[in-house]
Amino acid sequence: MSDPTNDIYDPAFVANLFDRCSSSYRRWSTISSFGFIALWRQQCVARLADPQSSNPVVVDLMAGTGEVWPYLLRRFPSLDKVTALDISHRMHLEAVERLHGPYAEKITHIEADALKTDLQTNYADLLISTFGLKTFNAGQQVILARQIARILKPGGSFALIEASDPKGWSLRPIYRIYLDKVLPMVERYFLRGANDFSMIGTYTRNFGDSTQMATALAEAGLSVKIEKHFFGCATSVAGMKPISKQ
Repeated sequence: MSDPTNDIYDPAFVANLFDRCSSSYRRWSTISSFGFIALWRQQCVARLADPQSSNPVVVDLMAGTGEVWPYLLRRFPSLDKVTALDISHRMHLEAVERLHGPYAEKITHIEADALKTDLQTNYADLLISTFGLKTFNAGQQVILARQIARILKPGGSFALIEASDPKGWSLRPIYRIYLDKVLPMVERYFLRGANDFSMIGTYTRNFGDSTQMATALAEAGLSVKIEKHFFGCATSVAGMKPISKQ
């Protein structure tokens, strides 16, 4: 039997990976993406449809340290609650420590595996995930899609975004050199020999883009539309849970 610690999609591996990089995640992800990650989060929030409820409930899957929350609260100032899930204990602690100001009471952070969450059915008006999809293989994406379809209320909206491999882009070779060669070298130099954030090269190459996730979401009964960001360096998928006809 293979050692699960060597499986980059094993939940324990993913949790340990993000535990190690939790303290520098915000700063390093912004620097290494040249600021694009903030723009992409904002664009992901913009893809959510206006909720039917005047006080919507939001679920943030693979929430990290809550980087998307300011964009959510800016667009939906009347939202009732954000339920944020993340599998990493250290990311959970970082997120909790950063809860401050007038919106802290709106956010509940749960340390949990998104594939096994027991959030109730038809719970959320809106569901979002930013930069967590790449840590799921094809089979796990099917499970995640079913969870999203279960958690959303009929008429609810979702938007997911992930760093991707921009196949067909003329500058892709430079992009790949940056992810596969330059980023690991810079990370080892500036983060005392770490080799955690540079896993993005492996994950994005394996992930490709959000097409596979879009298919899984459609098969789970959701309406789906995929979109490229910056020549395909990121891709997002958004849509809604249909209201069943009686």
